[in-house]
Amino acid sequence: MRNALNDMSLRTLRTSFLIGVCTVLVGSASAQYAWDFGVHLGGANYLGEMGGTDQPRRDFVWDMKLSQTRWAFGGFARRKVNRLISVNTGLLYMRIQGADELSSYRPRRGRNLNFRNDLLEWYLRPEFTIFQDNDLGGRGRYRLDFRLFGYVGIAAYYSSPKGQINREGEFYALRDMRTELVDYSSIGVSVPVGIGFHFTQRRRHRFGMDIGWRTTFSDYLDDVSTTYKDPDALPEGRNGVAFQLYDQRPLVPAGVDVPNANNYGYHLSDGPSQQKENQRGDPTHNDSYLTLTLTYSYVLRGQSNFYRQRYNWMRGNKRVGRKSRAKF
Repeated sequence: MRNALNDMSLRTLRTSFLIGVCTVLVGSASAQYAWDFGVHLGGANYLGEMGGTDQPRRDFVWDMKLSQTRWAFGGFARRKVNRLISVNTGLLYMRIQGADELSSYRPRRGRNLNFRNDLLEWYLRPEFTIFQDNDLGGRGRYRLDFRLFGYVGIAAYYSSPKGQINREGEFYALRDMRTELVDYSSIGVSVPVGIGFHFTQRRRHRFGMDIGWRTTFSDYLDDVSTTYKDPDALPEGRNGVAFQLYDQRPLVPAGVDVPNANNYGYHLSDGPSQQKENQRGDPTHNDSYLTLTLTYSYVLRGQSNFYRQRYNWMRGNKRVGRKSRAKF
């Protein structure tokens, strides 16, 4: 009896699954799925320890140094699920960077660190329509439409911060130097949140703009997070490149009195005990980054039943039959 009931339950489960699949397929066949493929081109910046203001770190864009904005570009594919939701996935390659010497805030300027990081990001996000006008201008020709959307998604990125000694010469891979004696991963996860818009011209060409903020779960995009460690524990100790990269504060000669020297970004030259565990970064805030890109994409429209019902009065740029207003 129990086996018979189990078999009956399995058959019921299979039947329900098949009905669900068929329902999805039928729904898909009656919907208009619009694909578009395009490119991003713009800039990127970041928020982290190396900000640009004349005071301690502030959240969001208020601590950014706009002069440190660098390039961002990539490609994407987007699928329209229905009139309210699209799904967008793409790759972005960008550079973020910062330098303490650009800040007028004394502790930051005295710390004298710098970095640049070329990030490769893959993202997946649903886009939710906020406002849409399918006939911009209301002329009845539907040659130009407008869509404003917001999104929140998930992204994975590859990070490789590099730094210079006093902003001169060669760039060194900072992760390999273990400047804070931490083995952090080069792969990270972020949460992209943003807003964008696009105009679609003649149902084929889309021109738009995308602004996205990425919150990460790492404080090492710039290789700075916690405190100065024992320099003797660094790779090659005090004789290696890591030592020159991990602490670039100006030296205060022994015997010279500088009140609160460590708090103002200087370090003393009379022994490592004076350098250990003094503040180097801010571990209470993770790093984040921002992109602003212009977008272009080409639209591929499917010839589904939905499409023929809604657009059967259109053929190219000419109107066939009576003029009607499309509904979405």
